[in-house]
Amino acid sequence: MPTPEQPLRKLGFLTIGLFDPADPAAGHRSTLDIIELGEQLGFDSAWLRHRHLQFGISSPVAVMAAASQRTSRIELGTAVTPLGWENPLRLAEDLATVDLLSGGRINPGLSVGEPMHYDTVKHELYPDSSAAEDFSYGRVERFARLVAGERVRDFSGKQGVVEEFSNRVEPHSPGLRSRLWYGAGSLKSAVWAGENGFNLLSSSVIFPDKGQEPDFARVQQSQIRAYREAANAAGHTAAGNTARVSQGLVVIPTDSASPAQREKYQRYVDERTPRTQSPQGPKGMMFARDLIGTSDEIAQQLYAHEGFQEVDEVAFALPFSFEHEDYVQILTDIAQKLGPALGWEAIRLNA
Repeated sequence: MPTPEQPLRKLGFLTIGLFDPADPAAGHRSTLDIIELGEQLGFDSAWLRHRHLQFGISSPVAVMAAASQRTSRIELGTAVTPLGWENPLRLAEDLATVDLLSGGRINPGLSVGEPMHYDTVKHELYPDSSAAEDFSYGRVERFARLVAGERVRDFSGKQGVVEEFSNRVEPHSPGLRSRLWYGAGSLKSAVWAGENGFNLLSSSVIFPDKGQEPDFARVQQSQIRAYREAANAAGHTAAGNTARVSQGLVVIPTDSASPAQREKYQRYVDERTPRTQSPQGPKGMMFARDLIGTSDEIAQQLYAHEGFQEVDEVAFALPFSFEHEDYVQILTDIAQKLGPALGWEAIRLNA
């Protein structure tokens, strides 16, 4: 666990890739520029949120492919891809392709469940099978098997003069299965991820178990501990196959921010804070507070956070609606101020 004596091992960031619908290309170029900057600053990873029918990244596979050709070291991930929108076999093909192009740097984060606002889109997404689609854990289990290279069919071999067929998903990227992550928000899903050999993404949104005190940090801590216990029991931490856990809180360091930026950032946090003060909705959804202040102030809050105490890598989430120059300032402060305050050391390209 990170303590002032034991440093944070891996530092990443997460972006939604917001764009103006009147000029979406500019927003996508900005996202690629931010990923390039992240590599230059020494970040270990860059993660993309996945949004459908919104003004954020709808095709993180394509964005990761582009980013993989602009960068050489930084790991690239999704946090998370909702599998309810995907054909698992086709997604396995796409991600394996990008993983090979990147030199083995892709970290797909996944979730299951019915697509958001499914009734409004099922007639286009699954016009002939909307009532029969399986949105359970079985969908991600099937995807993981395909990524691992398990047999898809019995048919394979040469046909005719030039056609040759495989019985597994091609191309196959051998290390990709060990870099699959599951975005868990509940105790049940955290335990399932541990039992089934996925790494764990724990974000700023979670669901407490029945009877749990509505304290975000303690609930997150209990989920991470349950995940690790399940992973250990299933043997997923043996023989070097370590179960990884990453935490994704929103942090906004203000060390080098201008007065106007500080005012804008504080207004953003103030608008979002009321939802963190009590559980929301019928499932008791809990939101973490955004952490804002100097890097030293944020580091003190993180060291006191029970969820943070359970991890040795993070993917700090960038705020949704800021400008490019704001993200440059925030990322620079995270890499040059907050990361070092947590004991993290940047990896330089010429190292």
